[in-house]
Amino acid sequence: MTAVTTTPKNIIRIDPELAAGERTMLEGWLDYHRTTLAMKCAGLSDEQLRSTPLAPSELSLMGLVRHMTEVERNWFQEVALGAERAPLYFSDADRDGDFHTTEADTWGTAEAAWLEEIARSRTSLAGLGLDDLCVRPDRVTGGRFNVRWILNHMIEEYARHNGHADLLREHIDGATGE
Repeated sequence: MTAVTTTPKNIIRIDPELAAGERTMLEGWLDYHRTTLAMKCAGLSDEQLRSTPLAPSELSLMGLVRHMTEVERNWFQEVALGAERAPLYFSDADRDGDFHTTEADTWGTAEAAWLEEIARSRTSLAGLGLDDLCVRPDRVTGGRFNVRWILNHMIEEYARHNGHADLLREHIDGATGE
């Protein structure tokens, strides 16, 4: 039986299946971690989502979501498919621009961009097998990633940043837990 968690904002997180095939398992864990990040952001104001309570760190919950938007875009569009996509939040002048939010940045805009990239990621994956090699090679080795590697990396990336989100949320309003 699959466990389901619901938050006050009616975000539903489904635990990955216990005995699924590899593809289902990997996609399940990725969705689990995407939803966990959404849960960490639920119910907070734009000001709280932009806040950086762990000085000297510049991390904010909104910044993490913007970062994961760029990460989704990079791995599933640029690396996997070879698409040329301009960054949404960073530039050569500000390589960490995804983390640098201002009062003009809103959760509605950040969340919409993130959800759009997740939808694009799912579409990108739909036609690819786990062993399919991606278009853009690794910058260091010149080797090509397979889809399995990217899915595992994305799970790791979300899991690491969800740990950051746990700490940020606790410092913002005291909320802890999954």
